[in-house]
Amino acid sequence: MSAAQGIHGVLHPAGPQASAIYQLWLVMLWSSVVVFLVVIGFAVAALTHGMRRGPEPVPVGGEKELARHVSTAVGITVVVLFTLLAESVWTGRQTSSLQTSTAVTIALTGHQWWWEVEYEDALPARRVVTANELHIPTVRPVVLKVTSRDVIHSFWVPNLQGKRDLIPGYTTAIWLAADQPGVFRGRCAEFCGLQHAHMAFDIVAEPEQEFERWLERVRQPARRPENVIEQHGQEVFMTARCAGCHTIRGTAAHGGIAPDLTHLAARGTLGAGTLPNTPAHLGEWVLNPQASKPGNQMPANPLPADDLAALLSYLGSLQ
Repeated sequence: MSAAQGIHGVLHPAGPQASAIYQLWLVMLWSSVVVFLVVIGFAVAALTHGMRRGPEPVPVGGEKELARHVSTAVGITVVVLFTLLAESVWTGRQTSSLQTSTAVTIALTGHQWWWEVEYEDALPARRVVTANELHIPTVRPVVLKVTSRDVIHSFWVPNLQGKRDLIPGYTTAIWLAADQPGVFRGRCAEFCGLQHAHMAFDIVAEPEQEFERWLERVRQPARRPENVIEQHGQEVFMTARCAGCHTIRGTAAHGGIAPDLTHLAARGTLGAGTLPNTPAHLGEWVLNPQASKPGNQMPANPLPADDLAALLSYLGSLQ
């Protein structure tokens, strides 16, 4: 595991926008440290001087000297504040300066409590819809068109970019890029309900060729069942409540209110980062999703053991 995969935070930037934000943080940090030390130093000097010499009458012309010192201090304060303001404005421009015609365009929609991800393309047939996991090429800029389906959410990947609120009915754009391969954890940074803490996602940054291979693979419809068990699992999916909410491209399942499951088995987590994507956890999620993520929109599905095993076999084949 690389450092980028193991350490998630603003102090470990992995992209140009995050690096600019980190530099601003350093400038503000050390400016505050210097100001703090200077103020404490003068305060200590004044106290020790007063205790050593006791009260003294104000010398002739002392008021003018005091006014000069105060004016100097105010001037330095103004310079420091305007310097920080200029640094903040420059950082704001840096974080939104990757506009290019070669960018990958992704439409990201926040739901309670998961993320809908659509890779846009001029040809509708080449568009890809997935959930809770974004793949991006390294170095190449990415523009995210973000919005919300229900309440205010907030997109935040601290290793790559700052926060951006997702407002229902309003679409905004945010740019980002990754300097290195890795898996970067993001999450909702705006309290959005009961399961706000379980609304995470992963951004997988990979070299351009690997990204293009991944994108071409997920453009394909779901693999057909290859044996009797998988075929039975597909039948369970279609006849139970699953197909009413979920989509699996290449089948008659076209539900639009829950995550697209066409390539479910290739994702790393379930429930927007709530559980690892393993057969055991997937079985628990199908039977009783409220046990792992209370309040989510998916109802319990009390399937017989044979039907559940077949369904898990089928879903596990959706690479």
